[in-house]
Amino acid sequence: MKIDHSQPLEYSTGQNNLNIFGFWIFLGAEIMLFATLFTTYFTLEHRTGNGPTGAEIFEITPVLIETILLLTSSFVIGLGIHAMRLGKIKAMISFFAITLLLGLGFLGFEIFEFVHYVHIGAGLQTSAFTASLLTTLGTHGAHVTFGLFWGLAIILQIKKRGLTPETANKSFIFSLYWHFLDVVWIFIFSFIYLKGMM
Repeated sequence: MKIDHSQPLEYSTGQNNLNIFGFWIFLGAEIMLFATLFTTYFTLEHRTGNGPTGAEIFEITPVLIETILLLTSSFVIGLGIHAMRLGKIKAMISFFAITLLLGLGFLGFEIFEFVHYVHIGAGLQTSAFTASLLTTLGTHGAHVTFGLFWGLAIILQIKKRGLTPETANKSFIFSLYWHFLDVVWIFIFSFIYLKGMM
């Protein structure tokens, strides 16, 4: 395996470059998935039947807390990648761990929000609006849950194997995934919650 020392560690081999390129293609497919969910939501958002509307169920406080947690986690993972490029493994692991804790906090609020919606009569079967809302939020939440396990696996690998071209590549790809989840959430926050509250 030829290592190009003029490149950052995560780009230092031909295989690493292919892995990153492949992951961008995967993210393209993920964008299509969420674009489909958003399109479905916008088509059905006024079909509330006898159920509540977005304006009746959305609350700004928990949504703001979720947004702050996720935006902060995205910033922290950036610090983790910066530490990785400086070769500071302890700092990198710490930033990755903080990212996962913030993600866990986000997930806790989202689960609480789901339970609250079902409790007030806005479940999956209430209306087309609530079904598309909960499906969109649930898909994002499932991606965050997967990210938590993936991030934990990377931390364990770095602790076991140290910083190699392979572990750096995996860490960088994970950071791309985490930033992607953040971008999707900004769309959810802006076009589902804020728009729905107006």
